[in-house]
Amino acid sequence: MKQIITSEKQPIKLWLDDIEESTLVQAKNIANLPFIFKHVAVMPDAHLGYGMPIGGVMASEEMVIPNAVGVDIGCGMCAVKTSLTSISTEKLKAVLGGIRNTIPLGFKHHRKKQHQSLMPKVQGGRIEELPLVSREYNNARTQLGTLGGGNHFIEIQKGNDGHIWLMIHSGSRNIGFKVANHYNRLAIDLNREWGSNIPPKWELAFLPIDNKVGETYLREMQYCLDFAYANRKLMMERVKDALTAVAHPVTFEPMINIAHNYAALETHFHKNVMVHRKGATSAREGEIGIIPGSQGSPSYIVRGKGERESFQSCSHGAGRKMGRKQAQRQLDLAHEQKLLEDQGILHSVRGKRDLDEASGAYKNIEEVIENQLDLVEVLVELRPLAVIKG
Repeated sequence: MKQIITSEKQPIKLWLDDIEESTLVQAKNIANLPFIFKHVAVMPDAHLGYGMPIGGVMASEEMVIPNAVGVDIGCGMCAVKTSLTSISTEKLKAVLGGIRNTIPLGFKHHRKKQHQSLMPKVQGGRIEELPLVSREYNNARTQLGTLGGGNHFIEIQKGNDGHIWLMIHSGSRNIGFKVANHYNRLAIDLNREWGSNIPPKWELAFLPIDNKVGETYLREMQYCLDFAYANRKLMMERVKDALTAVAHPVTFEPMINIAHNYAALETHFHKNVMVHRKGATSAREGEIGIIPGSQGSPSYIVRGKGERESFQSCSHGAGRKMGRKQAQRQLDLAHEQKLLEDQGILHSVRGKRDLDEASGAYKNIEEVIENQLDLVEVLVELRPLAVIKG
């Protein structure tokens, strides 16, 4: 931990030295919520979000905040270690071609619905009890096994353990977006009806977890978490197929998976609380996690240390230091491309429009990792060889 701010109703504990003012304002808003528990934890990759900073962790008593989960519910990472210890550039290009042939990127969906058996089951009930999930279910079947846009990616990497790794970053696609927005709007309306004294401009409308709407949100959120996992799992199978087609024999270790946008009922400091992780991942003692860098910097397989003060959490990545439009305006295309090409990376920075995902738009991942060595232990460092961006 780098610093503690004690000027608000509850303390703010930060794992970074430099936090932009707008992000700090959001953290202070959370620290002043009437139902906040213990303190707010701000991870070293923190930056501005809607209502709550991305890279923020908060625990609440009896309440859930849709905007403290985010619009891409269940977004997260998965990674697979392969038996390969090297791969040629020619084979890398062939693998990328195979991936593009089987995994729709950006806003693209499958033309046909994926088989129903690949979709997650509803936990503890029937799908008809989940209004948004029921409505979006058939559309979601065309989105299952698709990457999405923004900062979502597929990478082939070389680990300092000597092995080739596969990594995917993706979420719940449109179904998660629809669920998040629907319940945030309901929370805004209900907070107004209840006469909540939390300022609307904070964008932190809440739902009681024992309220019918709150209960249904948590169930729909869980389905989106399960869908995001199924989405990553299906894509990983197709990435493995693309690799196997050009490099064999190859075997694969079990997939590591971890989400970074969700809320969960957990026990901390001897109390059951609703922990919200928005752009943060669980880092319980011994838990294996993934902290990705940018497409020009390393990613890390880590093991959690179970630090109580972070609510057993760590960062979800490097974190942005520039907004998307700012990066497109300010970064130099030729310079960013050269940085990647000098490392021999098959990258996705083709034109000015792609600069929002260039390395220069992100914080230094080595510093981000250094700032949280009390939260995680680094197991493997992975350097990118080839990158597909949404």
